[in-house]
Amino acid sequence: MNPLETKLLKQAIDFATLSLAGKKRKSGEDVIDHCIRVANDLVAMNVTDQFTLVAAVLHHCVADGAATYKDVSENFGEEVTAMIRAFDSLKIVKLGEGQTEMFVENLRKMFLVLAKDLRVVLIKMADIQDNLKTLSYLEKDKRHEVAQETIEIFAPMAERLGMGELRGDLQDLSFPFYNFEGYKWVKNYTKNRLSKLGKMMLQVKAKLMIAFNQQQIPVDIESRVKHVYSLYTKLLRPEIGKDLDKVYDLIALRLLVQTEEECYKILGIVHKIFPPAPGQTTDYIAHPKPNGYKSIHTKVIGPSNIIFEIQIRTHQMHEEAEYGVAAHWNYADMKSQGNSDEKISQGFAAGAEKLEWVKRLSEWQKEIADNQEFLKTIKTDFFGDRIYCFTPKGDVIDLPNGATPIDFAYKVHTNLGNLVTSASVNNRVVSLDTKLKNADVVQLNLSKDTTKKPSRDWLLFVATSLAKKKIKSAYK
Repeated sequence: MNPLETKLLKQAIDFATLSLAGKKRKSGEDVIDHCIRVANDLVAMNVTDQFTLVAAVLHHCVADGAATYKDVSENFGEEVTAMIRAFDSLKIVKLGEGQTEMFVENLRKMFLVLAKDLRVVLIKMADIQDNLKTLSYLEKDKRHEVAQETIEIFAPMAERLGMGELRGDLQDLSFPFYNFEGYKWVKNYTKNRLSKLGKMMLQVKAKLMIAFNQQQIPVDIESRVKHVYSLYTKLLRPEIGKDLDKVYDLIALRLLVQTEEECYKILGIVHKIFPPAPGQTTDYIAHPKPNGYKSIHTKVIGPSNIIFEIQIRTHQMHEEAEYGVAAHWNYADMKSQGNSDEKISQGFAAGAEKLEWVKRLSEWQKEIADNQEFLKTIKTDFFGDRIYCFTPKGDVIDLPNGATPIDFAYKVHTNLGNLVTSASVNNRVVSLDTKLKNADVVQLNLSKDTTKKPSRDWLLFVATSLAKKKIKSAYK
């Protein structure tokens, strides 16, 4: 049964239809149609919590309709009302010069909501995704404002929630309105290469399918084109320098199997047919990313010596990569693992380790009173581009782009950075101000003197607020 067909959801749709009667969007459609689509999109993400879906249907009823919070409370209870109040507070508008204080205060409110109830943020994500599809109907300045807000705030948040596909969709829908010239350039620049790669992938798929059938391993083979905005930002990286020959995941194959054991079996089959590029296989199954992402990524040498990427994962891993924390909203499974009803319903049953950054946001709220410093911190440590580096044991360390071995050390353990004397990256000795790259393996050499202080000079190059804080505190 469709969750939207339950008695309470039907009641919510009737209530919203009455409250929003005659209300139209800029596109000319009824607002109620948008509200129902948002609820349906949440169902597609695996969110079937009844109260969340009711709040999604009602999310415009007070701010843009005839209903009051009292009306909502009397008909649907205080839990739904609290979600709608929180949703209405998530208006993060990037204001003009001199309005930074108000902008940061709005961000602080949003993080308080996030730390309390993930459901509200998921409703906001689904709302934004649907709104972006009709962005062209808004005035030019408003289009850019919404696109900028999405790319700078909500897309990184989707990434942090493990919702990779949603992040890509939010970025791609916003990109033409955020930077039309950049969008047009990357589309034209990659058109011929995509056509060539598309033909090559047909040969690759055929070879792989024959091999998998011979081994009697059922494998679903999908191909995906890299999201446009993600490709644009990658091309602009200094190490890529707009060179398409250095972008190996323009088109990637995804191989989906039933079990973890089969992932490793077909990795061996793949490498027999297409040799791996040296040092270009990363195992996020044995060592998942901090947001819960699991997959094996291997870059292989294909026809005409073209290097391309293959991703190997189970169907369950794929669902989690698509929907992140939303993929864990299975009540029966979460209950059997000992989670409380409140924890399940509010979205925190996915595992605290995957939401460690939510805790960190809450700590920053208390620790950083100055709004300018708060904004600078979250831009680097939260909203900025991420890289994933490895300890020699294979643990994955999540860092902002531009991080150094010293940032890495403090992230591994809050006091480890003080003891660093030198570092090696990928078995090569590097200076401590070296900027790390994705998938680097970092080894630290440490002093045996536990009273050693960090160097003040490190403040000139460290990227994370944690490293800066620990270095400064050592000299207070």
